Amino acid sequence: MPTALSAFLMALEARPNGIQQTAALVSIEGVTGSTPRDAGARMIVTPDAVAGTIGGGRLEWDAIATARALLQGDTAVQTMDIALGPAIGQCCGGRVTLRIERMTSTLIQFLISSEQSVQHATIFIYGAGHVGRALATALAPLPFTVSLVDSRSEELAHFRAHGVTLLHTDKPLSVAENAGDGSAHVIMTHSHAIDSLIAAAVLEQDRFGYLGIIGSRTKRNSFRKAFREIGIPADRIARVVCPIGGMGVKDKRPEVIAALVAAEIVVAMLG
Repeated sequence: MPTALSAFLMALEARPNGIQQTAALVSIEGVTGSTPRDAGARMIVTPDAVAGTIGGGRLEWDAIATARALLQGDTAVQTMDIALGPAIGQCCGGRVTLRIERMTSTLIQFLISSEQSVQHATIFIYGAGHVGRALATALAPLPFTVSLVDSRSEELAHFRAHGVTLLHTDKPLSVAENAGDGSAHVIMTHSHAIDSLIAAAVLEQDRFGYLGIIGSRTKRNSFRKAFREIGIPADRIARVVCPIGGMGVKDKRPEVIAALVAAEIVVAMLG
């Protein structure tokens, strides 16, 4: 699925004329010390919109103003060397070098290709109920490739967020068995039996980066016993997260659970 930045780039590309006058690319070329973003972070600035971020705060505010001024003049490229200290009201203590340049069709194509070539970690959510849909919505804007899996077309029909692949299938075990190395699997179907079968399939493949199952400690203990009985090694079983989102928050609203689980997945997959 296209990222928000690539979607913005494709919208720019569709403009028939005047790209150089209406958009500028701001890139972090180099950093020293503590900075809010690393080298390579990008932001696109138009007279009335911004896509992406170079870290926020006064740094970003000044870069946006400079980019818009560049668009109003004749300069093609400009650099900025900024100390993130008291002079601009920031206390990171590092230093950032920015490159600001007018967008061209060639540059847009390069950026689109760069965005599309980035490999994101894959996450499969099994179960499109209230929590499954809330979790997919929470994960959609994050740097993951997210699939929502369910046999119930009516549940998938309730999902509205962009950036998530909907997999309508009555063979979720096949999805689990064919998932790529390092994938995350979050299991929350309408059936404990199906949950157990999907989890066992993921464990038997032993290629997962994260495996979480919604439920209680009682469910966890029951599943662990069943996994041991079918010969799954103890060290593999120990990697199963159940209950999921266990951060001490007792609120059980789907959106709250989704936020906690999303944070857990970010730590597991990107930490």
